[in-house]
Amino acid sequence: MRLTAFAMRFGHLGAGSLRRCDTQSLHHPEAGFLRRLEVGLRRCLEAALLLVALIVMAGQAQAATAQEQLAAFVSDVHSASGSFMQITVGPQGQTRPAQSGSFTFERPGRFVWDVIRPYAQRIVSDGREVFQFDPDLNQVTVRKVDQAIGASPASILFGNVALEQAFDVTALPDRDDLAWLRAKPRGGEAGFTSVDLGFRDGLPARIVLLDAFGQTTKVEFSGLKRNPALAPETFKFVAPAGADVVRMQ
Repeated sequence: MRLTAFAMRFGHLGAGSLRRCDTQSLHHPEAGFLRRLEVGLRRCLEAALLLVALIVMAGQAQAATAQEQLAAFVSDVHSASGSFMQITVGPQGQTRPAQSGSFTFERPGRFVWDVIRPYAQRIVSDGREVFQFDPDLNQVTVRKVDQAIGASPASILFGNVALEQAFDVTALPDRDDLAWLRAKPRGGEAGFTSVDLGFRDGLPARIVLLDAFGQTTKVEFSGLKRNPALAPETFKFVAPAGADVVRMQ
């Protein structure tokens, strides 16, 4: 209703201003022609600027907030796959080697997170347990899914629980062409202080996480596909032969 009334008002103002641009109104006696031409052109410019401003404001009125985009993402996107780039910066500004790889998830709580560079690592959740495999050590660490992801960014993106149950959520100003929100865990055992999520077109595009040690981790998502068909074995993990399996209690 607000946008409709806004559009009607634009139609009234815009049409009135543009009518003043009618070239017929510019044909006047030669003595005042240049002056009237200048006024007419200025009014045309004002009308054009008004049109641009109204189009921008109408687009802003239609843009969904980050909370709305997250809610739609959780309810409408049941599975997804894509790529990521991750950078961690220490409290003194020191930067760790960037990580890149791919991911796949299916609600509730099933996901594969494959780090390809600079060294391989694979994390798989079958919805009950989370398996973290380090090929260099040939070691698998196993945790219960609630213990592993609990109140974490993974629970925000891959779970199906309302965000407000575990986090205090506040809206942030838009930046970098993204709609942002900040989530702070209510419990003291989350391992991080806050996580900022940036959304574009209903999908997460960036995460900025501040942990309890003052480190900032930035994750950029790309090539995200909504609701792909996934084979049942996608989230099945089998420890490689000879791997050391450590189960955390």
